[in-house]
Amino acid sequence: MPNPQLQLARDFVRATSHSVFLTGKAGTGKTTFLHGLKRDIPKRMIVTAPTGVAAINAGGVTLHSFFQLPFGPFVPGSEAERQAAEHRLSRQKRDIIQGLDLLVIDEISMVRCDLLDAVDSVLRRERRSERPFGGVQLLMIGDLHQLAPVVPEHDWAILKDVYPSGYFFNSRALRATRVVPILLERIYRQSDPDFIELLNRVRDSRMDEATLERLNSRHLPGFAPNDADGYITLTTHNRGADAINRTRLDRLGTRSQDFMAEIQGEYPEHSYPAAERLTLKQGAQVMFVRNDSAPERRYFNGKIGTVTHLESDRIRVRCPGDEDAIEVEPVIWENIRYGLDPETKAISEEVIGRFVQYPLRLAWAITIHKSQGLTFERAVIDAGAAFSPGQVYVALSRCKTFEGLVLSTPIPRRAVMTDRCVSDYVEEVSRHPPTEEQLDQARIAYQRQLLSECWDFDALGARLRRLLVLVRDNQRVIDVRGADGMDAVERQLVDEVVTVGRKFQRQLASLYREDICPEDDDHVQQRVAKASVYFSGKLREGLIPWLEAFAVETDNKALRKTLRQAVEALHRSLAIKTACALSCAERFSTDAYLEAVAKARIEAEPGGPRSEGRHGVDTYPGDSELPGLLGALHRWRAQKAEEEERDGVSRYRILTRAVLRQIADGLPDSPDALAAVKGIGKRTVKRYGEEILRIVADHCRENGIDPAAVDRTQQPRTVKDKGVGRETETRLMSYQLYRDGLSIEEIASRRSLKPNTIEGHLAYYIGTGALAVTDFIGEEKLARIMAVLDEIETDAPGLAKQALGEGCSYGEIKMVLAHRARARSG
Repeated sequence: MPNPQLQLARDFVRATSHSVFLTGKAGTGKTTFLHGLKRDIPKRMIVTAPTGVAAINAGGVTLHSFFQLPFGPFVPGSEAERQAAEHRLSRQKRDIIQGLDLLVIDEISMVRCDLLDAVDSVLRRERRSERPFGGVQLLMIGDLHQLAPVVPEHDWAILKDVYPSGYFFNSRALRATRVVPILLERIYRQSDPDFIELLNRVRDSRMDEATLERLNSRHLPGFAPNDADGYITLTTHNRGADAINRTRLDRLGTRSQDFMAEIQGEYPEHSYPAAERLTLKQGAQVMFVRNDSAPERRYFNGKIGTVTHLESDRIRVRCPGDEDAIEVEPVIWENIRYGLDPETKAISEEVIGRFVQYPLRLAWAITIHKSQGLTFERAVIDAGAAFSPGQVYVALSRCKTFEGLVLSTPIPRRAVMTDRCVSDYVEEVSRHPPTEEQLDQARIAYQRQLLSECWDFDALGARLRRLLVLVRDNQRVIDVRGADGMDAVERQLVDEVVTVGRKFQRQLASLYREDICPEDDDHVQQRVAKASVYFSGKLREGLIPWLEAFAVETDNKALRKTLRQAVEALHRSLAIKTACALSCAERFSTDAYLEAVAKARIEAEPGGPRSEGRHGVDTYPGDSELPGLLGALHRWRAQKAEEEERDGVSRYRILTRAVLRQIADGLPDSPDALAAVKGIGKRTVKRYGEEILRIVADHCRENGIDPAAVDRTQQPRTVKDKGVGRETETRLMSYQLYRDGLSIEEIASRRSLKPNTIEGHLAYYIGTGALAVTDFIGEEKLARIMAVLDEIETDAPGLAKQALGEGCSYGEIKMVLAHRARARSG
């Protein structure tokens, strides 16, 4: 029979961004739900738990180990947070976090609030997001009426001024998160309504005299269980359980046999799921500590039996009610580490260690703590010394029937403890259960949120502006490849991508129908598919080719680092936004969108698979690769620095890159012309002038350049100056090379620029009348471009390019625009 609460939980986790707190009484199927979710959820998820044993049982890892968190109190804004921020995660963990959609935390009742805030801090930092938990959805599973978090007094002395209690729900980050509480009510472990009601009263601290009297009716003085009945004793402390097991084992007259676990790879001792040395005797009472993976399902975690046969490599166990003894074989527990599939970038589970042992433990007694999650037919409960809220409830709820439990001592009222703040919290969340209508609205809101994020290009525009400001403000101390196209690419991105993206977001919002998911709305899907073509095309036309060709270098180490960070941030943002647009090429799908974005985030990270070989700060041509005169000057500078290394002279102390660039642009042909270059003094001319002038002269002679024709009347200005300074100089170089007989392609190759850029340079001279547009564009093509420009009434190359298509380049359009402007002005 379907469980509506479990189905609701599954749908909220799969189809919305809401975090979920899945809770319920013992035996309501929380663990089963988790294992089922791991098999079929499309989101990228990891499973965690607060302790090693809980993590192994859940098939995951501990919170501390995955997030590399120190043990001890964590106070937001404290020195501990600063130290945690300085700790760098491995490349693989950072990749996983970048692509993470869902974080599962099992046994949430044992997670402290400060630990949850520490997780929040790591997620925000690694995902570069100020949203709670970095925007990652949480699934928290557990029962607050069971085992509580451990908060030692010395830790609480630090935390008490920040948190009202140690429970997870007091986390600051969680308070800022929308959490859907789902309470599981159907109990699968017990079937007796009276026993279920008694457990509920213990759980909720509703113990009246009649309930306490009925519970203590199971105290049977002098009770001595029959070994064949398979009773297990549950105690509050390890020492009590160990003493009982030792005494009962020694009492057996049979020979003991040791079975050593085989440990492979990485498997920390505190996470061992069974005894490393398992000592058994024939007649020993044992408990299975693992579910049988064979189709017969002969045993389950918590099943009690007696050893009937023992050899060095053979164990047989007979359980009450079974006809045949079970031939027990060693099983493998795997210690996993989350990784990434190199092809799909999906989060994968990498086995880094194995623990091989017989799935048994001595079971005359175990602690209540270790019994959490287990089910017993018969148990003797020694809980009179319970010291923690929830202990008595955990112990009692392990039993399937009231008749199957025996109390070794009466349960005093004081031992049935429930923390008042837990009761208040559970009562509050239980008053607001989610409904199917809320689920539908959450699903719709989630899809709209993703679509809004998809067409939001503001961050991309901000990343580009940041880079361009750095370049413009520091142009005198850097070498830039791609500076000529900066203004154009910025205008194109703002006008045709960022601004249009905002308009499209508003348009989509007006198209949404109240009760229909975008995935199911054909009209929305049609508009989204068209938007995918438009925006991906605009990025391919403008920013993508410009950024691929862009490179910058400087002698200033601090500035180089800042520039590198700006370039990487722009690459990262561009990769993600491109993936967003392309994921909607056919239809928008939540699963496809999430997969595309997660993969792009990982690949775009510095050091990621697609970040290698990028153009940018680190890929500007080195001294040995720079072309032409600038390259010759750089190589000369490197040689001089090497010769003068004994004097501690660095390259930039000889001449800076900015000065070398001015020499290459100005072509000085005399000591006076060299001294006129800003940044060169008389001492420099005296020391290096002869060598520099010889390099310039050789270059001019080899390339047929007359240095006397260079206009040196204007001082170089910044890239921001329009039509003068640096921009004028670089245009002039292209013009001179063209007049010397080089083609556009040859000029582009010699100057390490794109042909479009050279066409833009020459367009300037078409506008001045120094060149004729028909030298570059045939009459028929010229007429077609002119007709389109007149028809759409624009001077914007981007809009004209969109109308003309692939048959015309941006440079050709700029040439025609310059020709038309001159014709109109004349």
